[in-house]
Amino acid sequence: MSYEEAEVLRERAEAFLENARRLFREGKYDLAAFSIEQYCQLILKYKLLVKVDTYPRTNSLTRLIRELARISKNVEELLRPENVLMITRIEDAYIGARYLPRRYLREEVEAMLEFVERVFKNVIDRA
Repeated sequence: MSYEEAEVLRERAEAFLENARRLFREGKYDLAAFSIEQYCQLILKYKLLVKVDTYPRTNSLTRLIRELARISKNVEELLRPENVLMITRIEDAYIGARYLPRRYLREEVEAMLEFVERVFKNVIDRA
């Protein structure tokens, strides 16, 4: 792993989160949902790259969380029943917002964004 590669992932992740906030404010909920998922995916890959010098080539948030939880026990918090539903909802946005004729509602994207900012980001920052 190079420091540069890890930093690119971190910077892109943060840019996706900022983009999600902007898109949400603009009412572009489908794209906001996709950007939330991309933030989660890239920040998990960044943490894995920094900690173990690699990450699995997958788009599955649950798999990435399980991998990171093996080395950072506090990450297991994201796999608790009260969090799993939101994680899988965000994970589904990777496909739903890109390929399916599905419209995301303001309320569901607002809940995703709130979860990421209140729970997910805090757990990952401590990993």
